[in-house]
Amino acid sequence: MFTGIVEATGEIQSVTATDDGRRLRITHDFGALHHGQSISVSGVCLTVERFDDDWFEVFLAAETVAKTYLGTVDEGDVVNLERALAADGRFDGHLVQGHVDTTATVEAVERVGEDWRYRFSLPPEVRQYVVSKGSVALDGISLTVAERGAETFDVAIIPTTYELTALSEKSPGDPIHVEVDVVAKYVESMLEGYLAGVDERLER
Repeated sequence: MFTGIVEATGEIQSVTATDDGRRLRITHDFGALHHGQSISVSGVCLTVERFDDDWFEVFLAAETVAKTYLGTVDEGDVVNLERALAADGRFDGHLVQGHVDTTATVEAVERVGEDWRYRFSLPPEVRQYVVSKGSVALDGISLTVAERGAETFDVAIIPTTYELTALSEKSPGDPIHVEVDVVAKYVESMLEGYLAGVDERLER
């Protein structure tokens, strides 16, 4: 489990293609890591396989390559990094699982005073979960939806988020990982069960 509060950015140091997927070596400055540790790489929960003082390696299975844009990253690309939440850690963002729901596209980037306004496409499969003032994780960053249109949504980015995450590397046309609020999914699931029960009683 993650919070969507990005700890640092890392740079893709090397990419190795295998018969089953890809292996990424990513720079870090976390200090101690350990084998099997969960780490969010631009919103994708991955497992540390190998590591050193300033790099770690993760493996992308075929499904991850197919469903995320990590299948297309290359040497020199910058990614967001967050280690899994410790049991006694502060919870400053929202519940983020690291299970990407879909990939959207950056539609526009605008400077507004000291802040930035980003507009993203809104893929049909997640439209029911994205609401104005609701939470959404974009490339692993916990953000609030500022405005929701029929086919797009906007977020406002403060200078700290812009400077400390890889969002500053994004331009119109670039992909971004979207994970919707898992609470919305639970509510939907409960309502579906309740409504199914209502329908069953009405049919009797």
